[in-house]
Amino acid sequence: MTGGAPGAAAHRRRDARRNRELIVEAAREVFREQGLTAPLDVVARRAGVGNATLYRHFARRADLVDAVFRDQLSGTMAAGDEARAADDAWAGLTGYLEVVFTVLAADRGTNDLMTTSLEGVAALEAVHAHNHRTLDELLRRGQTQGSVRPDVVVEDVLFALAALGRAVPALTAATTAEAWRRPLALLLAGLRPAPSELPLPASALTAGQLNATLAGL
Repeated sequence: MTGGAPGAAAHRRRDARRNRELIVEAAREVFREQGLTAPLDVVARRAGVGNATLYRHFARRADLVDAVFRDQLSGTMAAGDEARAADDAWAGLTGYLEVVFTVLAADRGTNDLMTTSLEGVAALEAVHAHNHRTLDELLRRGQTQGSVRPDVVVEDVLFALAALGRAVPALTAATTAEAWRRPLALLLAGLRPAPSELPLPASALTAGQLNATLAGL
């Protein structure tokens, strides 16, 4: 009996690790499809475990969200580091926002996470602080280089990006996966010290697409 106890304990630990992995993977899928407000019993069913098992591993929704998105958010932070290393601040800014919006368009859960407030998610708090530093540095350097209008502050940009980012899922559902590029280009043009005459990417919304987008917000 003494020889069997350690083996049984090791088996329980393996089962616990496997259940945790199943829950995290199921939550990643459910959050991507339905957003962060998806019922956790849906996550448990997809993982093939009971609700009690889910809550034993993740007592709070914030804990599960942190486990699901920690790696993905670290990728966004890496993109910010690369942007800040660019000699041309405007190129760094536009490249960084393209990475961010590509993620927002592809994953409903990440969009919810980055455009709304959810307390207790350590990875999110870190990426928000990193995002603020990245944008603030690029704006200030862009103003010094003459590529960004001098009266813009980081809070202006964060507000506009949050509003646009929040609309991305409804916009892409009503149009195409790349439809966010046009409003982002318009937003960026507003940061320039002089109007840009570069052609806008993607097509303008039709009246029907606009109505469908607004209905999905």
